[in-house]
Amino acid sequence: MASQTNRAVARQMKISLITPEYPPMQGGVGDYTSRLARALRDLNLDISVITTTKYALGQEVDPGVSTVSDWGFDSWRHILDQVRRRRPDVLHIQYQTAGYGMRIAINLLPLRLRLCKWRPSVVTTFHDLKVPYVFPKAGRLRQLPGALLAAFSDAVIVTNGDDFVQIGESDPIGQGFRTRLGKRPLRVIPIGSNIPLKPHDGYDRARWRSSLGVGGDEFLLCYFGFLNSAKGIETLLAAFETLLARGKKVKLLMVGGAFGDSDPTNVAYGKRIMQTIDRSHYRERVLWTGFVGAEDVSASLLASDVCVLPFDEGASLRHGTLIAAICHGLPIVTTASAPTGAGRPSLVCPLPSLAGKVALVPPGEPDSLASAIAVLIASDTERAALRSKVSDLAAAFSWELIAGETLAAYGCLR
Repeated sequence: MASQTNRAVARQMKISLITPEYPPMQGGVGDYTSRLARALRDLNLDISVITTTKYALGQEVDPGVSTVSDWGFDSWRHILDQVRRRRPDVLHIQYQTAGYGMRIAINLLPLRLRLCKWRPSVVTTFHDLKVPYVFPKAGRLRQLPGALLAAFSDAVIVTNGDDFVQIGESDPIGQGFRTRLGKRPLRVIPIGSNIPLKPHDGYDRARWRSSLGVGGDEFLLCYFGFLNSAKGIETLLAAFETLLARGKKVKLLMVGGAFGDSDPTNVAYGKRIMQTIDRSHYRERVLWTGFVGAEDVSASLLASDVCVLPFDEGASLRHGTLIAAICHGLPIVTTASAPTGAGRPSLVCPLPSLAGKVALVPPGEPDSLASAIAVLIASDTERAALRSKVSDLAAAFSWELIAGETLAAYGCLR
């Protein structure tokens, strides 16, 4: 339950969320924003959303959602008009490097708002701190857009330990955390699962597996997410081929759509991966759900025996697909990342660690991945132990908790 203090803070507060995508567009930030908006409304906040016109194509537009044609400087006119008309207490930017089309207007928006006679507080959630490729030899200039946004926001939220360590430091005055650049209040609030643990009414696991084409004696691996060059798809396919060569009766279920709306550069890569599978000797053993609704995704995750997510850069809590697998209580095999806080041991991230709760292997090593999966195929006990540990971890990613922490961040600005 949200605290009485939180509900008192929430009363009468108006929040405008800015997001580069919003359902029915396909993308993690849009789904996150939609679920955050719903959870904040449950706490009695007045929520509006500003997003792109792609949201409005072919559907009835939610009256609480307004749109801009693109994220260039012309978007300022619409955003400032919404600010003057709605008078929000907080303008909350959901930021991801590729989401705004590499347009710097969104990064300079907090600075532009400082020129207004009246302005809302600006909070920015960084969904990742990856820097864009601008031009050869750009060097540190690539970090400038994110740095500007962080420096001129009134408060900053990050979603995972890696970004927390990169941007944060202890606040000796407030006894909390702040950004190193700009000394802004800093909170680390995880993302939640965009896929509720809610399959169709009357869901039957055995029947669902049969409908997918999985036999009673077959072991079902699943991968969840878009086809992206950083997600270790080649490693997964090589490990899958190794398991088949070892005589394992396995199938691989690719859950969800292959391509998203936020990063069109993934399309060529995704098509290449699909062609590779189609030309392989194991193509009949790779199953695809395609882009389906949340209930179908939930049913397919629950039908799987193990979820495999071999990220090239190591697992991070910035990945919504990983959070979804955690919240569905799946045994997970994923890749180890560099220890959070390496080189800065005094800054301890308050988020839970994955260590000991999922099976971790080195990135880019198909043999290690195949061996870890083989252990779980062979042992019901090992799978049950991981299910138990990951189920305990799931409570940290509830939307009620995330909304409460977000509201607390707003309350500190009043």
